[in-house]
Amino acid sequence: MNKLLIFDTTLRDGEQAAGASLNIHEKLEIARALEALGVDIIEAGFPVTSLGDFEAVKRIASEVRGCTVCGLARANPKDIDRAWEALQKARDPRIHVFISSSEVHMVHQLKKSRDEVLSLARDMVARAKGYCSNIEFSPMDASRSDPQFIHALLEAVIGAGATTLNIPDTVGYAMPFEFGSLIEGIFNNVPNIDKAVVSVHCHDDLGLSVANSLEAVRRGARQVECTVNGIGERAGNAALEELVMAIRTRPDQYDVTTSINTELIYPTSRLVSQRTGFPVQPNKAVVGANAFRHQSGIHQDGVIKMPKTYEIMDPKTVGVPASSLVLGKLSGRHAFKERLAELGYNLSECDFDRAFAAFKELADKKKEVTDRDIESLVAEEQRTVIEAYHLDRLQVTCGDRGIPTAAVRLIGPGGKVLEDAALGTGPVDAVYKAINRLVGVPNRLTEFSITSITAGIDAIGEVFIRIESEGVSYSGRGADTDVIVSSAKAYMNALNRLLAVRMNGQAKTPSGTVN
Repeated sequence: MNKLLIFDTTLRDGEQAAGASLNIHEKLEIARALEALGVDIIEAGFPVTSLGDFEAVKRIASEVRGCTVCGLARANPKDIDRAWEALQKARDPRIHVFISSSEVHMVHQLKKSRDEVLSLARDMVARAKGYCSNIEFSPMDASRSDPQFIHALLEAVIGAGATTLNIPDTVGYAMPFEFGSLIEGIFNNVPNIDKAVVSVHCHDDLGLSVANSLEAVRRGARQVECTVNGIGERAGNAALEELVMAIRTRPDQYDVTTSINTELIYPTSRLVSQRTGFPVQPNKAVVGANAFRHQSGIHQDGVIKMPKTYEIMDPKTVGVPASSLVLGKLSGRHAFKERLAELGYNLSECDFDRAFAAFKELADKKKEVTDRDIESLVAEEQRTVIEAYHLDRLQVTCGDRGIPTAAVRLIGPGGKVLEDAALGTGPVDAVYKAINRLVGVPNRLTEFSITSITAGIDAIGEVFIRIESEGVSYSGRGADTDVIVSSAKAYMNALNRLLAVRMNGQAKTPSGTVN
């Protein structure tokens, strides 16, 4: 079988999702998880956009040795030089050069002619080739470009040294049959195509990113660009887990194989969800909470008799925990550690001690602690590891006859204790107003949702919020058996993300990116 290269762009295109900002520590943690997962190429970021992104790419390039590390660059000298500066310590560095190729982009965004775009693409690929041998080129918005111009452009950049040609469906416009025809046309009309690997990068604006990617593989593409959980710009990217499991489940249709360790798919999905603050929808294919749950009596009967009647994948093959072990307040450290391992967590002693203490505290409040509770608990503990401000204490008074009041104590930078109180239209509003007065960062709450992690009156409530500051969105999550405390934790999580971006100079510049 042919090898299909998995190019993961969670740390670049995935981070472009509104509110999904990651700090350097979080990026490195996800990069190591992707390396263990078995991806072939990690696109670690867009080095020229900010100092924070540059440092993250540089750190990943220095420490991740098991796969290719890639940095994105527009077709201009500054971007390419900066990308190489960040990548030069990588074991196998790749520079990814892109420029728009569709008429609408060239006329209205670039304000360049076809000849100018072709010349610039060729010259900048040659410049990147002077730094390293592994060069990828993308004609942005290829699916809305003139195929003949694409053919000429690809022939020119191969001649200049490009070794991978990535064909983006930048705005998720293509239908599978026409995207497949575009890929087939490239193989038939670019004379030196045998000197490069053909790749695809599809977006999900019409819900067709995975379908388009799979059709491209069927027509000869041998690299697929994707993200964990399908996160990314607008509606997102082709989901790594869906692509890999489709290929694994249907070898009769796709004569390719990947290097992905599928048993690490679920833990990696949870990690990315926790670090980005983006929840995985319950009905999400492969990694959603309902992906392997059966409610219909007919389905349940079939699965009990023979799982294959209604399950085309074994949950264990993607790392979904099969055990339904329930822990309680009498459970010890060993049982808790074993369950964490089964759920895919490998914590340091310090992190484990904190998680175990939090587990014991939760077990005193709940009769039974389920897997979902444990996942939420560990995520909550890890969210508080790196904070500028920490929620130390919260007290709320509310009712149908009184004025909602919240008193908040935060631990700020340098261990400084900060306290304040505020009135609000409701308890959450009062809490947020008190926090805002202490932190002093102008922002606007744009989204608020709360879900129950498990059933029952004592269930953990998980809050997801999104705030906006200076036109940039930041997400936050918090979990607790008290939904007001969950709301406060989520707000603190979002504010700490905002502050981390500002302190580290990670705010992106408003530049075009290949999607």
